[in-house]
Amino acid sequence: MANSDYKIGVVGVGRMGSNIARNLKDKGFSVVAVYDVAAERAKELGAEIGAEATNRLARVTELADYIITVVTDDNAMRQVFSETAGDSLLKGAKGKLFINCATITPQVHVDIEKLVQKHGAQSIEGCMASSITQARQGTLYLMCGGKKEAFDKAKPILDSMSVSLRYVGEAGRAAQVKALVNMVMNINTAGLAEGLGLGAALGLDLTMLQEVFAQTGANSRVLETDGADMQNREHDCYFSAAHAAKDSGIALALAKAAGLNLPLAQATKQQYDKMIAIGKGELDKSGIAELTFPGRG
Repeated sequence: MANSDYKIGVVGVGRMGSNIARNLKDKGFSVVAVYDVAAERAKELGAEIGAEATNRLARVTELADYIITVVTDDNAMRQVFSETAGDSLLKGAKGKLFINCATITPQVHVDIEKLVQKHGAQSIEGCMASSITQARQGTLYLMCGGKKEAFDKAKPILDSMSVSLRYVGEAGRAAQVKALVNMVMNINTAGLAEGLGLGAALGLDLTMLQEVFAQTGANSRVLETDGADMQNREHDCYFSAAHAAKDSGIALALAKAAGLNLPLAQATKQQYDKMIAIGKGELDKSGIAELTFPGRG
């Protein structure tokens, strides 16, 4: 089956969804429909890649055989797959396959799989552990959950989106892993911000300090991606503080259900909640440094 034989729709064309669509278009897939609650955003992308920009979810399902969703949260996910709303991806969904890429509560993925199966369709989680650049280049790290049959059917698309692809297991499992990935990433980000903030307060050269961190047990992937931005106070948004707070909350809910207390995760979420409270929630997660550097916070 040639790439051009895959008719793809993308629901949610913000920073990640739009670049997934561009990448798949570049690789010869037929991206036939795009949808976003911000209609102008979908219209601009549709004109750019030659896809129909529609304001109806059911139209995406009508045009596409494979629908990629990249929505913001649990509520948005339930809305686009509503059985009671006048417009929904479930209308005419028989035979379709949904690839759901948002970071949402694992149980919602389980519930959505049951819903789409009820309507004669399939779904797979495609949880992303990368950012905008990787979405555009098709080099995401993808963790997938759902029925193996659905994963195998979606694999040519998933391969074209990713540089590394891992099938984790049944629905909800990939979302659990993604929640833990983001929880640990957020803790590391907060720790780096505090380390650099203390270094600045002591009058240390922060370039030197980062070089030392990189050669010692203080090293982390976050140092590579966020260290310079923290030092330079450049927080262009690749992964927002608001999303960091949401994702840490998902992990903490899983911990509560498992009977675990995670004080580091809780403290980190409180820091990101503080960013939201002072109007900095749309900064990149590296903006947590604004709470710890001298003269800020």
